[in-house]
Amino acid sequence: MRVYGFVIMPNHIHLIWENISANGKEMPHASFMKFTGHEFLQELRKTNEALLSQFKVESDSRNYQFWQRNSLPILLYNRKILEQKLNYIHLNPLQAHWNLVTDPNDYLYSSCSFYERGDDRFNWLTHYMDAI
Repeated sequence: MRVYGFVIMPNHIHLIWENISANGKEMPHASFMKFTGHEFLQELRKTNEALLSQFKVESDSRNYQFWQRNSLPILLYNRKILEQKLNYIHLNPLQAHWNLVTDPNDYLYSSCSFYERGDDRFNWLTHYMDAI
């Protein structure tokens, strides 16, 4: 995977990524949800059983659910659409119902400062212009 942008919000996440090589027959977003779900489960079993109980579900296929079933993947088929979505996710923390920061560069869980200030905290990110 090559990650171009992200924002982690209190109850959801936005990612802009490119699948570089196939991981079996699963779609990239399905692999991500499966892998992170297993990691969340292991971590919460070790560190916070009370929080883990909030993810308990009545289902034949699973005991816990961390992600919504409809992850809404969107194909970003050109630079204009990619930039529109990147701008949208970077401004997400400023929305009135969140009101997490006044400057999107100040939100710690976002790639905004990577693009706007050259912040290298997230050295695993790839600038989208480097891939076009």
